[in-house]
Amino acid sequence: MSDAYRKVSASHLSRDAYLYVRQSTVRQVVENTESTRRQYALRERAVALGWPTERVVVIDTDLGQSGADQDREGFQHLVAEVGMGRAGIVLGLEVSRLARNSTDWHRLLEICALSDTLILDEDGVYNPGDFNDRLLLGLKGTMSEAELHMLHARLRGGLLNQARRGALKLPLPVGLLYDPLDRVVLDPDAQVQQSLRMLFDTFELTGSATATVRHFRERRLHFPRRLRTGSRKGELHWQPLEHSRVLQVLHNPRYAGAYAFGRTRQRRLPGGGVESRRLPLEEWTVLLRNAHPGYIGWERFEANRRRLRSNALAHGADRRRGPPREGPALLQGLVVCGVCGQSMTVRYHSRRGRRVPDYVCQREGIRTASAKCQSIPGAGIDRAVGALLVELMTPVTLSVALKVQDELAARAEQVDAWRAQAVQRARHEAELARRRFMQTHPDNRLVADVLEAEWNARLRALDDARRELEQQRAQHPGQPDDAQRQRILALSTDFPRLWNDPATPARERKRMARLLIEDVTLTRGSDIALGIRLRGGATRQLQMAPEPPAWQLYRTSEHIMAEIDRLTDNHTDTQIAAILNDLGLRTGRGVAFRPQRIQALRRAYGLKTRYQRLRAQGLLSLTEIAARLKVSTRTVKIWRSHGLLRAHPYNDRNQCLYEPPIGHPPSKQQGRKLTTRQPIPPTPVSTSQQGAV
Repeated sequence: MSDAYRKVSASHLSRDAYLYVRQSTVRQVVENTESTRRQYALRERAVALGWPTERVVVIDTDLGQSGADQDREGFQHLVAEVGMGRAGIVLGLEVSRLARNSTDWHRLLEICALSDTLILDEDGVYNPGDFNDRLLLGLKGTMSEAELHMLHARLRGGLLNQARRGALKLPLPVGLLYDPLDRVVLDPDAQVQQSLRMLFDTFELTGSATATVRHFRERRLHFPRRLRTGSRKGELHWQPLEHSRVLQVLHNPRYAGAYAFGRTRQRRLPGGGVESRRLPLEEWTVLLRNAHPGYIGWERFEANRRRLRSNALAHGADRRRGPPREGPALLQGLVVCGVCGQSMTVRYHSRRGRRVPDYVCQREGIRTASAKCQSIPGAGIDRAVGALLVELMTPVTLSVALKVQDELAARAEQVDAWRAQAVQRARHEAELARRRFMQTHPDNRLVADVLEAEWNARLRALDDARRELEQQRAQHPGQPDDAQRQRILALSTDFPRLWNDPATPARERKRMARLLIEDVTLTRGSDIALGIRLRGGATRQLQMAPEPPAWQLYRTSEHIMAEIDRLTDNHTDTQIAAILNDLGLRTGRGVAFRPQRIQALRRAYGLKTRYQRLRAQGLLSLTEIAARLKVSTRTVKIWRSHGLLRAHPYNDRNQCLYEPPIGHPPSKQQGRKLTTRQPIPPTPVSTSQQGAV
């Protein structure tokens, strides 16, 4: 203690003494009370060094927190007090109580050295400003951190050893349970099993997690969830299926009967948080296939993961394709811009009551607020690509495909024969190792152990060779037999029928197209160039004229406009519409003619009206003919109705223009006689001129 007294000066005693008390867990606080009592007893050491009891400040707000945590409130308060020069000495039972990581420990040493603050532990008093004391404190801090690392390594090693054997019990997803012997079995609840199997079947059918959720929602089906916390822990709870839940099920290898450990990796962040990152399957710590019963096989699990990865390409920075959807765009997700190389999206508009696609390259335009790269109408492109696919599915094409398959199968047989020879060689070496072991004298254990180990190694090599041979044979089946060849050739007739069937949904056509097409590159110039890359590497080039704009598609034909021009000479608009409809003619939009449409077409094409044409022939209006004949308009109408004057209706309201009389005009006396005999009948619209055009 004499050395300790020499290190304590009047300057130290003029400041307070700070006692830091900490236990790593709440359980240690409750059960390991002796350690806590020893830490509080350090106050007596401070009093013995000269500090009054009332000037010994105890900081114990970090009880139940690990020394490796960087967000300890009590430790931060201690560092602040030391940095402000209020602490003369810092007391801790041992270095591990103050900090379990080098960052916090060396920061405390640096601040103590700058503020001339002493450090006391169970072994003695240290001055961080002294090189030897600081070196010793640094070694103690390093050993404390190494001790924590060793503890974690031991615990981690035990967990890994159990996990490699598949004996480490991990939380199971819904649908799987532990039996009394700690074996993983399927949930005995038949409804739970049916819900999971329906999820996998629906995803395989639709190819989309969102479509799977929609399937459950439309049928008001709930999905099970087992509660993990709370008073109802372990109970089964049913709720509507969500998209995140579907992804969790599809990505979980336990449903494929596989035991997996180490699927994620944690990393501490500078702020004290923890970042968790999912690892790819190749980096999982432990993966044991066929470890327990599952709802699907491993091959199906891998196929689901590949489909999810393909669907994910429809989002993010590298959008290439997504699952087939309900829209009629055949090449959705397959189109590449021939100008900039970006993927093109689909936009729909309505035309004659149908949804028509456009392929648009607009990603760069959206990002830079500039014009879109190019936009190409997609209806004609879809028809051209569909015709190409139907053309490709011919007996000749399929026959060539079968020949290529025969060649590939022949190469596979060669590789298979090589692997079969490797199995035979491994079997021979294993048999030789067995004979050597059997010929060894039983008392010669040194030699027997070596030969037994060699025999086991040969057996493992034989097993690996057999497994590789079986896997390759499963991945590359043999050549199709005659019946299979006939069914393949029959596709040349079945495919066009199925493709052209109006009842075939657009989504199914997209799926068939994706089986044959890798991508399609579009470039718009005077013509539209299509670069089609087929599965397997073959390519096709197509050129097609761009589709006319909508105004051209809806434009009334020149032939009909000529008929309207000719009929206007002798007919009103109602009569013209009736004649055209009787002839089976239709407008540019495919509907029947009406008088208003006739008027609009005449204005659009600059044709003269019937009134203008009659006036150009010198016909007079009612008032003009009455003034010339010096009679009333009533008299003119009477003469017209009795054929004394010739009139021509110029609209559907029976308004007429009159031919000037030739020779002697009717007299007034004729008008009075006709007036006294009978009332003026209405002049009907003449239908004698509604003959066929």
